[in-house]
Amino acid sequence: MNEISIVAGGYDDFMTVRHMVLRGSQEQIGRALAEEARTSADWLPAATDPLINQARSTWFERNWPQHHARLAGVAAAFGIDPGDDRFRLDDIPALPAGSACSAVWCPPAHATDGRGRIARNYDFFTLSAPDLMASLTGAQPMGTGVPMAARPCVITTIPDDGPASTVLTMSDLDGCTEGINESGLTVVLLLGDVAATEPPSGPPVPQAGLNVTQLPRFLLDTCQNVEQAKRALLGAKQYSEGAPCHYLIADASGQSFVWERGAQDSEHIIEAAAGPLCATNHPLHRHPDVTRLPEDTPESFHTYERARTLAKRTAGPLSADGLRQALDAVSMPAVPEEPWRTLWRSVFDPARRTMNVRFHLGDGPHGTARHSPEISFGVGT
Repeated sequence: MNEISIVAGGYDDFMTVRHMVLRGSQEQIGRALAEEARTSADWLPAATDPLINQARSTWFERNWPQHHARLAGVAAAFGIDPGDDRFRLDDIPALPAGSACSAVWCPPAHATDGRGRIARNYDFFTLSAPDLMASLTGAQPMGTGVPMAARPCVITTIPDDGPASTVLTMSDLDGCTEGINESGLTVVLLLGDVAATEPPSGPPVPQAGLNVTQLPRFLLDTCQNVEQAKRALLGAKQYSEGAPCHYLIADASGQSFVWERGAQDSEHIIEAAAGPLCATNHPLHRHPDVTRLPEDTPESFHTYERARTLAKRTAGPLSADGLRQALDAVSMPAVPEEPWRTLWRSVFDPARRTMNVRFHLGDGPHGTARHSPEISFGVGT
């Protein structure tokens, strides 16, 4: 039986957070996601290029059969033949993706209790999609529409034919910004090169392969550990739709790496020699030494300053609370004239298969932020 509940926020807060627990076959889970998108976002599958869509469907069937089966469920929800390539059945619903975030992997040997953890801040604009586009192009935001990040969703899937997982998504129900599966594999997405990101010139054009928010769920569906994730990423076709991202990935055994792509689609696996592995919003393969980072510019969103602060805050043995405090030290201040905030702070314990999240509910007095209590989500039953 599927369940949908509100777990944080409400009508008087900046965000309302839903938790969906979906069970059954992958096709049944896909149908449930589509029906929720139709109800909550008035979503319909969009017409698309049949040739590209056929190539995408073939790639999913060969490389990501779980997603391919869920798309058949989406088709069933709308009475569409799943073989009809005229309609795009994923990107549910379609909203721009991207963020300026900070994340740290604290390995077991560096933790005071011997437990490895990923902690991350998800930083994003508090604007609606039209107002964000206006702001990025120099126009005056009109204050219209629901903020893009006001309806995040935690989705726990318990399929009959694959690993259970719990993911957190800002907007699209078939992708995610972060998550953990029943094997303890954990993936978090961050904007990979904030200074090089530009406003989209038009609607994103899908390709065969994985877009930036599909990649974490692809790994959670198909991999159990870091070594499997490396092989899967090296063999997967990927595209960014204008917002290059990188990913901090860890598993229950204490292994971790950052995955990113560079110029001419070069691929990079970055591992920490010892101690924590930190990522903000610049390419680590171009800036491997935190002591030699450049100074920030107005376009860099304090990515270098945040990296230096995290390196200092995580230099010694870390408790779970110390890890949270390190992320709080680089969170976005609640400044009224700045239209972006740290929208949530998540802490993953891969060995225990848990995801703990504290959500932003709005601005408080004197430049402070209001948060929900930290909520703990497990994986599966």
